[in-house]
Amino acid sequence: MDTMMRGEDSEEVEIDLGDSSETDEFDNGEEPQMLWRAPPAPEEEENIHTSALVEISDTKPLINVRDPRGINDCLKVTFEDVIAEPPPVRSGDRVWIWSHALFEVSRVWIYRIVTVLLAVPVSIISGVLFAIFSCFHIWMVGPCVQCLSIGTRWLQNLWSIVLDVIVRPVFLSAGRCCGGFSIHLAKE
Repeated sequence: MDTMMRGEDSEEVEIDLGDSSETDEFDNGEEPQMLWRAPPAPEEEENIHTSALVEISDTKPLINVRDPRGINDCLKVTFEDVIAEPPPVRSGDRVWIWSHALFEVSRVWIYRIVTVLLAVPVSIISGVLFAIFSCFHIWMVGPCVQCLSIGTRWLQNLWSIVLDVIVRPVFLSAGRCCGGFSIHLAKE
């Protein structure tokens, strides 16, 4: 058995790298539940022992909530969401554990490499585009809409008069006429 420890105050997480064909070790004939990596509890996360020399940790985020509005909920993908073996067809437990480990490591590190390469240029391009669109909206679209609103104020007043004098009484009387009807459904 291999044992992983995380900090001094963390609990041990055991990983059994034995094959599923070794059923003679278990009394009830069931296979053991394989654990790969247990996520730390919120209490443990705050008590992680850090060295005085290392102030910024790669494992403890500087900004806790990076998606507060849940924009990227569709990207919360785990190994079990992508790869799953049905009960009749199973690979060896070591293959499953190493596949899970390689999936997680490659997913995290490829994401980190791609963000290092693309995050700064995309942020600059996005900032420039949003600045241009904001300037265009503030100095062009907003004043044009205000000019149209001021110029067509008489049309807004005329439309509200038409709605109040013609359309509203017609629909009120139609509603009162149809309000007297009632429908009762009965089974025969």
